[in-house]
Amino acid sequence: MAGTDAKEAVGTTEAAMNPDPHVGLRAVAALRRLVERLEELQVAGARRQGWSWEEIGAALGVSRQAVHKKHARR
Repeated sequence: MAGTDAKEAVGTTEAAMNPDPHVGLRAVAALRRLVERLEELQVAGARRQGWSWEEIGAALGVSRQAVHKKHARR
């Protein structure tokens, strides 16, 4: 992530702890989208480096089948 993206992620994380549910819930949704995008990028990088679906699943704490089902079509 670039510096600006990292700062935005930190700000969003802080917003997720806001006691105002309007602010906190929007931030949680933004973090969920960020995590999904980061996972896509990391899985694609691992596959380019020759990682098996089993290795990726183990690193993510899920089964080989789960990670393959989610990312194989990309």
